[in-house]
Amino acid sequence: MVLGADDTVARRPGRKINANGCEREAVRSTKKHVSRCFGRQGVAMRLLVPGPWRRRVWALPWLSAVCRPAEQARRRRHKTRVAGVRQMRNQARRWLPGRRLVVVGAGGVAAIALALAWVTPPVVRVARLRWEAARSHPPAPRPPGKPGPKPPTGKRQRCWQGWAARSDTPGERVEVEWYGGQPNTLWVVSRTALWYTPSLPPGALRVVSVCDPAGKLRLAAFFGTDVQATPVQIVHWVGRRWAVEVTCEEGRAHLGLETQRQWSDLALARATPVRLAWCSLVTVLALQLSQGGPIPVAATAWYHQEEPPFSDGLALVRQPLGRAGYVVNSAPEAEIMQCPREALDLLIQGVPFAA
Repeated sequence: MVLGADDTVARRPGRKINANGCEREAVRSTKKHVSRCFGRQGVAMRLLVPGPWRRRVWALPWLSAVCRPAEQARRRRHKTRVAGVRQMRNQARRWLPGRRLVVVGAGGVAAIALALAWVTPPVVRVARLRWEAARSHPPAPRPPGKPGPKPPTGKRQRCWQGWAARSDTPGERVEVEWYGGQPNTLWVVSRTALWYTPSLPPGALRVVSVCDPAGKLRLAAFFGTDVQATPVQIVHWVGRRWAVEVTCEEGRAHLGLETQRQWSDLALARATPVRLAWCSLVTVLALQLSQGGPIPVAATAWYHQEEPPFSDGLALVRQPLGRAGYVVNSAPEAEIMQCPREALDLLIQGVPFAA
């Protein structure tokens, strides 16, 4: 099972909002311009699976946690994003002991404490790697009889950017599904290394550098804690993470995410997780209503889609709810219909798309 762990910000300015902070918006920020917003930051764990009625990957939320700013954590211990993802990962392992779990995250939660933490059986961790990360070779064989402690790592590896830019570095050209689910041809360079920090034992990583031969994408490096995984598998797992951003946008557009106006701490704490859970609930209900078949696609003369989006699945779920509120089949008395049944059904089918 491939799980996507990423932080999210529920935009909500106001002086009376508890656990509110100023956060950086990764989607709207660039190298030259940093966009910030006020809101409640949290982390969410999503299941990355192929869509039930679309080819692209869907991110179905199923766990979430609120991250309070450090200056506001007075009554309880401050929980960072890394600590929240580690807690959700351990909970997923307890619920699914027999599954192989692959946790894909963004660079904001790519920490050695999360990647190399002790979990039995181990969970594969995949995320973006910082260029200045301390990567080293394995330690050399120690001469017999030499006193002193054994060094945990060997010689420091060279800069990964310079290693990937060398013309004599062996690599391969692969075709994988990149961000957005579109097939793309990439140049991949892979190496193994030890990631080390003085507070934790060193851990083995497989580092994969991805370069676009067309020059449209910038050079990026990713790591996987499973050294037996192939570079194509790691790149494929990384490409699934874009579905997390799509789920957040669908929640803002159709499920009222970031539209709550409560001031109560309990209401603020449960508003965003409940709306994220609606994404998974709507997907499951639409799959049951369609009985595994195709979902009707809403199309117009000027806009047509070959595959149904999330809004069509939401409309399919709303239609039985609207029909149950206006059409009762087991009423004790005969119903008084002011309009023909065909006109009422047409109205019920059209209301969900306008809601």
